Amino acid sequence: MATTSTTATGTSSLDVNSIVTQLMTVERQPIAKLNTREASYQAKLSAFGSVKGAVSGFQSALQGLNSPGKFNTLKATPSDATVVSASATSIAVAGTYSLDVTSLSQAQKLVATGQTSSTAAISDGVATTVTFDFGAISGGTLTAGVYSGATFASNGSGTKSITIDSSNNSLQGIRDAINSARIGVTATIVNDGTAAPYRLVLASDNNGVSNSLKITTSGGDGTIDALMAHDPAGLAAAQHLNQTVTAQNAVFKVNGISVSKTSNTVSDVIQGVTFTLNKEAATANLTVARDTAGIISSISSFVKAYNDLAATLKNVSAYDSSTKQAATLQGDSTVRTLQAQLRGMLSTPVAGASGALTTLADIGITAQRDGSLALNQAKLDSAIASNFSDVASLFTSVGKATDSLVSFNNATTATKAGSYAVNITQIATQGKLSGGSAAVTNIQAGVNDALSFSVNGISASVVLTANPSYTATTLAAELQSRLNSVTALANAGISVAVTQTTGVLTITSTQYGSSSSVTITGGNGATDLLGIPTQDNGVDVAGSIGGASATGSGQILSAANGDPQGLSILINDGTTGARGTLNYSQGYASTLSKWSASMLAGDGPLTSATNGINSTIKDIGKRRSDLETRLIGVEKRYRAQFTALDGMLTNMNQTSIYLTQQLAKL
Repeated sequence: MATTSTTATGTSSLDVNSIVTQLMTVERQPIAKLNTREASYQAKLSAFGSVKGAVSGFQSALQGLNSPGKFNTLKATPSDATVVSASATSIAVAGTYSLDVTSLSQAQKLVATGQTSSTAAISDGVATTVTFDFGAISGGTLTAGVYSGATFASNGSGTKSITIDSSNNSLQGIRDAINSARIGVTATIVNDGTAAPYRLVLASDNNGVSNSLKITTSGGDGTIDALMAHDPAGLAAAQHLNQTVTAQNAVFKVNGISVSKTSNTVSDVIQGVTFTLNKEAATANLTVARDTAGIISSISSFVKAYNDLAATLKNVSAYDSSTKQAATLQGDSTVRTLQAQLRGMLSTPVAGASGALTTLADIGITAQRDGSLALNQAKLDSAIASNFSDVASLFTSVGKATDSLVSFNNATTATKAGSYAVNITQIATQGKLSGGSAAVTNIQAGVNDALSFSVNGISASVVLTANPSYTATTLAAELQSRLNSVTALANAGISVAVTQTTGVLTITSTQYGSSSSVTITGGNGATDLLGIPTQDNGVDVAGSIGGASATGSGQILSAANGDPQGLSILINDGTTGARGTLNYSQGYASTLSKWSASMLAGDGPLTSATNGINSTIKDIGKRRSDLETRLIGVEKRYRAQFTALDGMLTNMNQTSIYLTQQLAKL
């Protein structure tokens, strides 16, 4: 608001506030320019954020094409999903498999005599040990849930025990003791509505004929024994439980070959395929084929993501001639570099490609005048149907060897495309233990049925099923089955193969390399089965790739330096010496994935550009702050100067009035 200075005898018309305000408006013009400049850089920062987002989205779309495993995906499709369901891995073999299901596997169920109460004490509370053994019931007859003339053979998994005493000697207490022990048996109580309605039901947790139950007791007053002791090989009086469901295996045929399995879910019959049987007395076909629909979807996603990226780069850098307006990053060198690099990579044939398809145009992906890509779906479908391996080579990193026993395993970002000679100086071997004499085939419980081993450094102890009539072949199969059922080995992914030659057993680790070994560490059957054995530890493959030194781990040979650095190959047996060449190519998805990663890296061009902008914005902020501080002083100085001038003018007015008055008196 304008003000006017006044005095008792005169006035001044000088408006100090207005003058200072107008002067400060001029003084603040550099700050206004800084604000405008800052807004421009903030807009650039936002535009680069959009570019980063588009590059990140493009990178994500490439993941569906960047791994060789994506092109090895297979799917298993049943002709009737009510009969079987299935899945397949990359090691499955494409084809159609017929399934003829006779019966499904099921677990044995046993029922105890009814009790009038589920909570009342059953015994006198003196500790009774209840022992559960799992095995197969064979022979004899089953009448009204009771066996006659049958035999029971333990499956060798070991017995499990619980204790029933005064703390848990009710029907509910027995049920809870069994379930909390997690011994492979589930106990429930069923009320059948009779005068003594509460009946204990025991079910084996595992299906199959080899998981039937034999239950023995010791100690106590005999009440627990009368309730649940059960020996299917004994007299009827020794079978206190009634069998309501008989354990059975899944019995079926695959391509006419009869198979019996303890579980309805099977993963070791058809290579790379896991299937679950759902219906018995039924047939179905299982077709294993490449998941081409997934690949086509990934390629379509790649084209869309590229077009989104290209559109973003164009939008942030274009010039609109009709409005004569330039986009925020028009002329920016970073954006121009990105556009040029993308066009260059997509127009260049795949480095190292040796197949019929070397460019995206070969599968129907072509560049348009506006910089986008167009997809000819029919041409892509045809290429996938007729030349799938070359389509894979167009996108992912692929290695093709001239030697059928040499295969590509992996590569790193350091690996360069090219053709590399493979030379092997040592073939990888498996650790094995060979018997020193023919094995004794009469296996007796507690005499020569126990063996302890160390396989690849993991301890494993087994108990063989007693049998006086083994052949060397069936004994080898029994030992292999027992060892491969050891939990510690299975958890470590370790298995063995047991073979026999003229009665002499050989136990071989399925793993290759220096960590592969089989050692006998004890057991009452060690001498009878293996005599004085010979131990041969495995060795790693050794050699070179493309003339560069390489390190071996099992059957995998990896280049340590040079152009093939990071390239690893699998040598599946064969001879030492020259083993042909491996041609390694880097497809578009592989190359573009590396490019995307480099663009988004902490030291990449996009980060460098945004760091530069942020630095400039920070500098603008500092300069503005410095100017604001200086202008505070400028305003104070102006105000002091014009206030003093106002006072001077007031005094001059007063003097003028005085002189006028004096002159008037003359």
